[in-house]
Amino acid sequence: MYLQHAKDVWADHPGLVAGAVHATGITAASVDARVERYCAIAAERLAAGPESGFPEIQAWRRAFAGMGLKPTQYRCASEALLRRFRKEGRLPRIHPLIDLCNAVSLAYAIPVAALDVARITGFLEVRPATGTETYLTFSGDTENPDPGEIAFIDAAGNAHARRWTNRQSGLSAVREDTASVLIVAEALHDSAATDVPALTDALVTELAAVWDCSPRSAILSENAPRFEFPA
Repeated sequence: MYLQHAKDVWADHPGLVAGAVHATGITAASVDARVERYCAIAAERLAAGPESGFPEIQAWRRAFAGMGLKPTQYRCASEALLRRFRKEGRLPRIHPLIDLCNAVSLAYAIPVAALDVARITGFLEVRPATGTETYLTFSGDTENPDPGEIAFIDAAGNAHARRWTNRQSGLSAVREDTASVLIVAEALHDSAATDVPALTDALVTELAAVWDCSPRSAILSENAPRFEFPA
């Protein structure tokens, strides 16, 4: 299997930096202390000003506006998390892996998606949709991405995310029986070339420590756009 971004995506978003991590052996685990540590980093940063002023968030807002989306209606995943965390002071606990990824996303203000590899067919390509793909919401409804909308699309035409980093599908959401995961982090801001590798390294370190596994990772670019991982 593999993850890759289409040439159109790299051409239209030359500042894109993407990190990918694959790990197996995910089981129940305690991540509370690790989650709190990353949340504290986010809280300290938010104390100086709201997430709307973060360069990481501003870059995604510009990208969404360029795609014809209203940035305050369709927020990237990290902005939505930061906004909720700023208002409520905590994030809901869902699954140890999701909780950890959400906390890391908060700390770095970078969208992080975690997908159940068993629910992905063949490959995953980040590309403009044709409009015929199928997207499963968390409530069980089925949608079709708009033509031209950037989505995470597999070989069976399943859209695993809509509006790029805005909303993940319920189809490949991590659940109790998830054992193999693909984690994707993407950023567009000026220091993304430094921040995404740092985030990716942090995830690898945390996964290895919590689940005693040996994650594989890569930083993707226009010249090296593909990350291969076992089914």
